[in-house]
Amino acid sequence: MALRMSSLFVRTQKEDPVGAEVASHKLLHRAGYIRRSAPGIYTWLPLGLQVLGKIEAIVREEMARAGSQEVHFPGLLPADPYRKSGRWEAFGPDLFHLQDRKDNDYILAPTHEEVFTLLVKDLYSSYKDLPLSIYQVQTKYRDEARPRAGLLRGREFIMKDAYSFDIDDAGLDASYEAMRVAYLRAFARLGLPCLPVRATPGAMGGSGTEEFIYPSEVGEDTFVRSPGGYAANVEAVTSIVPDAIEYSLSPAARVEDTPDTPTIETLVDAANANHPREDRAWTAADTLKNVVCAITHPDGTREIIVIGLPGDREVDLDRAAGTGMLGNGEVGLEAATAEDLAAHPELVKGYIGPGLSPETQLLGLEGSSKVRFLLDPRVVDGTRWITGANEPGRHVFDLVAGRDFTSDGTIEAAQVVLGDPAPDGSGPLELARGVEIGQIFKLGRKYAESLDLKVLDQNGKATTVTMGSYGLGVTRVMACIAEEYHSETGLLWPQHLAPADVHIIAAGKGEEIAEAAETLTSELESEGVTVLLDDRGKVSPGFKFADAELIGIPTVIVVGRGLADGVVEVRNRLTDEKQDQPVAEVVASTVAAVRTAYATADGAADAAIADAAGGAAGGEVAAVADTSAL
Repeated sequence: MALRMSSLFVRTQKEDPVGAEVASHKLLHRAGYIRRSAPGIYTWLPLGLQVLGKIEAIVREEMARAGSQEVHFPGLLPADPYRKSGRWEAFGPDLFHLQDRKDNDYILAPTHEEVFTLLVKDLYSSYKDLPLSIYQVQTKYRDEARPRAGLLRGREFIMKDAYSFDIDDAGLDASYEAMRVAYLRAFARLGLPCLPVRATPGAMGGSGTEEFIYPSEVGEDTFVRSPGGYAANVEAVTSIVPDAIEYSLSPAARVEDTPDTPTIETLVDAANANHPREDRAWTAADTLKNVVCAITHPDGTREIIVIGLPGDREVDLDRAAGTGMLGNGEVGLEAATAEDLAAHPELVKGYIGPGLSPETQLLGLEGSSKVRFLLDPRVVDGTRWITGANEPGRHVFDLVAGRDFTSDGTIEAAQVVLGDPAPDGSGPLELARGVEIGQIFKLGRKYAESLDLKVLDQNGKATTVTMGSYGLGVTRVMACIAEEYHSETGLLWPQHLAPADVHIIAAGKGEEIAEAAETLTSELESEGVTVLLDDRGKVSPGFKFADAELIGIPTVIVVGRGLADGVVEVRNRLTDEKQDQPVAEVVASTVAAVRTAYATADGAADAAIADAAGGAAGGEVAAVADTSAL
């Protein structure tokens, strides 16, 4: 049944919604695909559901191809499984909590690892039942502090989440690879460029993970890549650690007066003016910057730590929190406040340092009452530094790591900058922004252990199952497709994802035009081609054309004045071409073009897998768009 503009539940808008910053948010709203219900929460209209359904269908087909079976869990879940796994606390304020009339705790599910695990525990008990892969397409809820960019970051969103269950790590590796291939195929079929990158597991845990990034300036994620094929989220980048330096002949550490030098810049200027080196000038890279931060742990306690790093670097708080080096399950890392510093008067703002010797070290010495002290990996034994003397207006010169101070460990907290060497030696790094559209995890036994998921192995011994988790943001993918495919005048969907295959416009008042448009609609639908028919009688052709451009169906057939000469105009908005075609031929040519477009999209998956297999690990999988047949 054709969609008819005369009765379709849609109202296009000329103005952008208030607060909209990105193209997908503006256009999906203006074209009548979604409407805002509350911050980060959207109502889906018929056009939006048509596109969403096509995206979900492709995802489901690739899940089935990978051997995964579909299930469906509720979005309202009891709190107990999440308490057992530790994520009731770990999710912190992102979790929507509520109680029933009997004061039992529930959550609106942010993700479903725990209940998937319990379902398998309930039904399976033997290694013969494994391997198993099951998935769902379900709504998730997270109380984002700053929902933004429409569907790109919301409080309610649709995700495909799959889980694998295996008897051993070899099985997990196979399941993980099958799902990785499924993701590459799905994104290629969706026409969405994506880059698989190394990532960190964060609160999810596990031994390995990759993110799938859609490169875009509107994205909130920063990732890196090198000419030799290295690609990673900045949180997963590891520094190349230099060799330790022999320090037996290094000069003794000394304290010098350095008044009015609370910043790295003022310190370097004062050092060169008053305490010059013999071999070269001091630089910011010779200084040890000590940044005071605060961790909020899952139980609400607040811990003050100090991060030491070369003074030519800045601390990246997101990177530091995401590395997992601060402990498991922390829910926040931020710069220390004035109140934090007031509670630690030994930390003299602008002049903080570890001290002159390990015996008198002010920072570190884990297990004592002193503040935990973590160092950038590049601060290796034997390196010499200028750093704070813990007195106003004074700094220590020639403080040697390993000789004069130690730490409680290392942390990758420094910002990654353009030109840093790739950890694998594949060249200098370049930085880019993108949107995370999927992530896959080798969870291992974290959730199986916490929820006691075991099966009997071949010897009849109870064995803990090993798991994988695989998430794909369905609504976020739709927003990214809108970001990738639009023009100045509106959306521009790939042919196989548009809300209808063809947009027919009756551009005239005569009955013959209306009847011809109806006949074309009927004939196309009888061939399996879906149609959006603009049959509005009292709307001008110009208004109809503007709506067609905004809605974004790439194939537009205009039934207008040319009908008197036996032709209609066919517009291909993907190539910006227009041509007159005989009415007697337009149905056959349109059917052939639409079928070719669908086949091209399906074939893109095979090409993507071939490219990934033949190229460098982590190489980009490009969208394949063939518009020549339209």
